[in-house]
Amino acid sequence: MGTADEPNPQATAPGRPRPSAGTDLQSLAVQLRRMNGEINRLVHGFAGDQGLHATDVQALAAILDADEPMTPGRLREHLGLTSGAVTACVDRLERAGHIRRVRESSDRRVVHLYYAADARVAARTYFRPLARAAEGARERFSEDELTVVTRFLTAMNEELSLLRPPHGT
Repeated sequence: MGTADEPNPQATAPGRPRPSAGTDLQSLAVQLRRMNGEINRLVHGFAGDQGLHATDVQALAAILDADEPMTPGRLREHLGLTSGAVTACVDRLERAGHIRRVRESSDRRVVHLYYAADARVAARTYFRPLARAAEGARERFSEDELTVVTRFLTAMNEELSLLRPPHGT
């Protein structure tokens, strides 16, 4: 099985035109790795400035992006961590003032995690250059092109969410 770095003559589905230079799998993989590296550089900088681990910042993003209140269990599944590691992460984030734990039901076992308002301001301030960069890139595309880009990124995230790391390697 080939990697994204190896040409794959079978990569084009029957009846589909071959990708042009820049849209082939290798070119996409290179650009995705570069973007991931740049975002990771910013995330690690924020983590360092805040006295957090990079995983803590991933947890903050998961809490911020969740469609419903995040629970420690869902956070564990999302991050692929053990219960103990998530507990340590949540403890660090709470101590640092980034999140609040709230028991909102009569069942005291149910805990929801919320991004603290003051911490949100700090994150917005730190990541404002990233938002500006995204807006600058966005302005280079038409609405129709952005629709396709968003569709691709959504599909990519769906595919990535299905991947599990191989065990024992």
